[in-house]
Amino acid sequence: MMCSIARRFRRLDTVPRVSSVISGRCFSSALQQSSRSPDAPFRMAVVGSGPAGFYTAYRVMGKVPGVKVDMYESLPVPFGLVRHGVAPDHPEVKNCQDKFDEIASQPNFTFIGNVSIGHPGNSSKHCTIELHNLMQHYDAVLFAYGASEDKKLGIPGESTLSGIHSAREVVGWYNGLPGCSGLDLDLSQAEEAVVIGQGNVALDVARMLLEDIDVLRRTDITEKALETLSKSRVKRVHVVGRRGPMQASFTIKEVRELMKLRDVGFLPFNRSLVPEDLKSLPRASKRLMEVLVKGSSTPHETASKSWSLDSCFSPKHFLGNQDAPSKVASTEFDITELAAPFDPKSSVKATGKTTILPSDVVFRSVGYKSVALPGFAEIGIQFDDRRGVVDNDGLGRVTRMVSDTHAGGAHNERVPGVYCAGWVKNGPTGVIASTMQDAFTTGDAIVHDWLSGGRFLNASNHDIRR
Repeated sequence: MMCSIARRFRRLDTVPRVSSVISGRCFSSALQQSSRSPDAPFRMAVVGSGPAGFYTAYRVMGKVPGVKVDMYESLPVPFGLVRHGVAPDHPEVKNCQDKFDEIASQPNFTFIGNVSIGHPGNSSKHCTIELHNLMQHYDAVLFAYGASEDKKLGIPGESTLSGIHSAREVVGWYNGLPGCSGLDLDLSQAEEAVVIGQGNVALDVARMLLEDIDVLRRTDITEKALETLSKSRVKRVHVVGRRGPMQASFTIKEVRELMKLRDVGFLPFNRSLVPEDLKSLPRASKRLMEVLVKGSSTPHETASKSWSLDSCFSPKHFLGNQDAPSKVASTEFDITELAAPFDPKSSVKATGKTTILPSDVVFRSVGYKSVALPGFAEIGIQFDDRRGVVDNDGLGRVTRMVSDTHAGGAHNERVPGVYCAGWVKNGPTGVIASTMQDAFTTGDAIVHDWLSGGRFLNASNHDIRR
């Protein structure tokens, strides 16, 4: 079904600026020709159309009179990971799209899809706008483009053996993300799957592998993914973590769903990694550990499929075999040891011992990663490649380190008119509720700066290196 934003495009396709956006070919030239009068309203560009961008826009639109918001997205459709990162059997998580539709229906909001900022497009209908050109036409630019890449393990075999997949790409594949449609996932000969990671995405992938195919048919999963999963022979899923259950980032909802899968058993885990007296734990941890200790609704001895938490295993080497040397067949792990097993922040060290798990197919789910946009360095925006975030003050104001020639040191200064929200601000962590609160924090910073007369971008002062 066409979302209301797309329907709104259809209704507004006689407006010159919007129609050029839809065609995706003449938009950048039209943008370069535009100009702003001194008494023009506050204009903000949002780069990215996920929850962080929408909630920040909502906050600003509710508090700054006359604000105009343009939201840019490289895909033809909005909503980011809400659309392409939520498992098909979790439709309730996508309910926030109704709020985003409401925001987008406001007359002072325009969604501009199929337009990349800095990155070249992949088709003749895709438009690219250079960052420095975009910034000439707005008072503020908000970066809320999320994390488009996933972290690698960096171990032998990862890039040379087939059968090793990114969980991020798999999630995009079963949700219909265009860039993931070509994923070559063969489960017809795979009985043992290994999911490396202990977050909710890892459990989503595990659940999709084990879920009854008739249940998946009632979801909005893509036809191609449904066909592949219907041919799956996967009977056992190992969810592997470098640390233990107390350090895992998955939440109780995802664990409960796995425990309740029909005819799927949970194999006993290493009980020594969890306190004997669960009552001593904080409430959230206590409830989660109780679910793990209780186990699955179906006893693993009688289940036709099973899953396990394989803790304290750090991936070391992906291995093929003699019959198929170019395809993954097993994974070698270093066995690790926790300094304090019950401490959620416990460090881990190698024991010098190793173990091998059969791995007919492997899914890597060790985190997402944001990347810098082309043009950041040229206009003075500093990006922390290690953390995958834009340098900021924690409230959403983009900052940079500048040399102080008089004092002989360096200090942080605010980059006027430039803000960030979501994963590109904090790193890839948090759920939609926490993203909303964080976006409101950034929105409040923008509102405060504008209403208090702070420095912003404008057509005559767009070079933020000044």
